[in-house]
Amino acid sequence: MSLWIFDTDCLTLFQHGQRQLVERVARLPREQVTTTIVTLEEQVRGRFNLVRRAETVEQLVNAYQRLQEAIVFFQRFQVLEFSLLAGTHYRSLKEQKLRVGSRDLRIAAIALSINGIVVTRNKKDFSQVPGLQIEDWL
Repeated sequence: MSLWIFDTDCLTLFQHGQRQLVERVARLPREQVTTTIVTLEEQVRGRFNLVRRAETVEQLVNAYQRLQEAIVFFQRFQVLEFSLLAGTHYRSLKEQKLRVGSRDLRIAAIALSINGIVVTRNKKDFSQVPGLQIEDWL
């Protein structure tokens, strides 16, 4: 059984109801569609930034609503951990000096650690990671 691991970009598109992603996910068993703790971190960090930057009560209400929505959303998804094995893969990838961002390398390392498939539009970067399986569903 393959695990499909949404990167941050694709998960965000899915959250906004991107038709192709929603339809594809609907055809898969729920337990096969995952994301990573890295993506959760990125999204929650973004929501905290909205709260921190809110200047009006309305902005603050909106920011907290978006934070609450993110929390509820992630309760429905399996969130893959950054394990010791993923850390080992990450260290190896960093040593290879790939021109890929740190968070994308962390997502790749998690995928490599469980032999998962990263669902991404960012083939340019993720395709640089040796042995990583990627698919673009868009």
